[in-house]
Amino acid sequence: MSLSALLVNTAALLIACPGAGLLFITRLRAQRASAHLAALSEERAIDQPMLFLDARIERSHRLGYRIGFACLTLALAASWLSTCV
Repeated sequence: MSLSALLVNTAALLIACPGAGLLFITRLRAQRASAHLAALSEERAIDQPMLFLDARIERSHRLGYRIGFACLTLALAASWLSTCV
C-alpha cells in the first residue's frame, strides 16, 4: 500500500469515527426522548390531548442523523478512492 493510500484511509477513519459517534449519541437522545414522552403519556388522563415531541427536538434528531450518515458516506467514498490511488 502506498503512502498516499494510507493517508487517504487515515483521513477516512478520522471522518468515520466522529460520524459514528454522532449517530450513536443521536440514537440515545431519540430513545431517551421517546421514553420520557411515554412516561408523560402514562401519567395523563385519557381525555387529555395526545403528547408529541417538540418540533425542535425532532429537527435536531434528523440533523444529527443526516450529518452522521454524511460523514460515514464521505468516509466510504474516501476509502474507495484510496484503492484507486
